[in-house]
Amino acid sequence: MKIGFIGLGQMGSGMAASLVKAGHEVTVYNRTRSKVDDLVKTGALAAASVADASGGDAVVTMLANDAAVESVVYGEQGVLARLRKGATHVSSSTISVALAERLAADHGAAGQQFVAAPVFGRPDVAATGELSVIVGGSRAAIASATPILEAIGKKTFVVSEAPKAANLVKLSGNFLIASVIEGLGEAMALVAKDGIDQEQYLEILTSTLFGAPVYRTYGKLIADGKFQPAGFAAPLGAKDIGLVLAAAGDLKVPMPLASLLRDRFLTLLATGGDHLDWSAIGGLAARDAGNRTR
Repeated sequence: MKIGFIGLGQMGSGMAASLVKAGHEVTVYNRTRSKVDDLVKTGALAAASVADASGGDAVVTMLANDAAVESVVYGEQGVLARLRKGATHVSSSTISVALAERLAADHGAAGQQFVAAPVFGRPDVAATGELSVIVGGSRAAIASATPILEAIGKKTFVVSEAPKAANLVKLSGNFLIASVIEGLGEAMALVAKDGIDQEQYLEILTSTLFGAPVYRTYGKLIADGKFQPAGFAAPLGAKDIGLVLAAAGDLKVPMPLASLLRDRFLTLLATGGDHLDWSAIGGLAARDAGNRTR
């Protein structure tokens, strides 16, 4: 396939590289040129603009937020204006349910296909092409995007013909991860305050009740106090919890824990944590307890 890829952050770079490895003709665009050059060395083609990346069979966007997606999709030189009829926009960005719904409608009106395909996995997983991909879209649109989905992920979960559903699932998943981080942080602060070794405590947890990778990954980061470099930056975590609350408001679903998480992220950002990994909210409880941190 001829695929355009827009957004070469930590996740996007790995995803684009996986598409190149799979043998696709990949044209990449990013505001920071050095990231484009790195992909060109692996066999990708460089695009000078969003329009240049939008002339193939499909274009994939992997961007930070709603505003970034809107900036590349809309306008005379945007994806919507430049993508040919019948071609597919695969949106892997974690965006609002409302924007996903708007994109689906606008691409449909233009005779184009739209697939929401947000992913679960950190940058190291993206680099190996083993992401878990949550997909929403029509059967025809998903069929056209299948070679892309197979290249970037180890497993694809089709949840609905409505693209916005995939974004809601992704947001709910990030809410649960943040909840685990907060819970781990509080529990580890509690035992550490009484002198119990956090590494041993984490081994007990993950060997008995909580063996899922999310506990191992984030528990280790909290125990080590290793919140940088950021695999997923704290401002992005704050953004996602805000989107969860917006979706909950629209659906009239009370989510008191999400409101607490919003405030935890605000505390982290207000105290200079904007450069840290989002798991740094798990260190707030130790600080609040007056624990000595590493």
